[in-house]
Amino acid sequence: MSKLSNEALATAITEILEGSEAKKRKFLETVELQIGLKDYDTQRDKRFAGTVKLPNIPRPRMKVCVLGDAVHCEAAEKAGIPYKSVEDLKKLNKNKKLVKKLALQFNAFVASQVLIPQIPRLLGPGLNKAGKFPTLVTQAENLSAKIDEIRSQVKFQLKKVLCMGVAVGNVDMSPDELRHNIIMAINFLTSLLKKNWNNIKTLHIKSTMGKVQRIYG
Repeated sequence: MSKLSNEALATAITEILEGSEAKKRKFLETVELQIGLKDYDTQRDKRFAGTVKLPNIPRPRMKVCVLGDAVHCEAAEKAGIPYKSVEDLKKLNKNKKLVKKLALQFNAFVASQVLIPQIPRLLGPGLNKAGKFPTLVTQAENLSAKIDEIRSQVKFQLKKVLCMGVAVGNVDMSPDELRHNIIMAINFLTSLLKKNWNNIKTLHIKSTMGKVQRIYG
């Protein structure tokens, strides 16, 4: 049962979109959902993690790199998607600085099935430490569709603090698209929580450069 007020959410979305329209930025502003939790002991309670695919892509400009076999590298080149071959990865020679530089260049990675087991041997633990270990892409999957799927996903992960933020949209979206994404993200989050809505203290949304809008709590 959602405790979210449709009216409060609609008002907040309008404020965000009107604010971004009034002061246009030179980049696409992301809309973030900010969550404050309560009655959760990060030391004793089980830390949760979960990923949900949203109906509308929140980060269309998210940079994804393909770590591919010959087939995927060719497909990536045709589609204009950045890629690295096994030979490119070997050239990094497990150099921590170079692997870190690669991890910073992109928001996420996908890798061919044959490459996944080789990643630790080729690159060391660098991508894993950065929280960017590649997602598997099989030969049967369409590369562009797989990357759009990654751009549609948001991950909720409780660490040591009781607050978190995830990208749920951008200011080019319609109010309806934003509303659907926000509601789906919140419903998924509450399903991960021990006491569902009773663990949520506050919910806010804001665009990258805009004002914070409270939608719950």
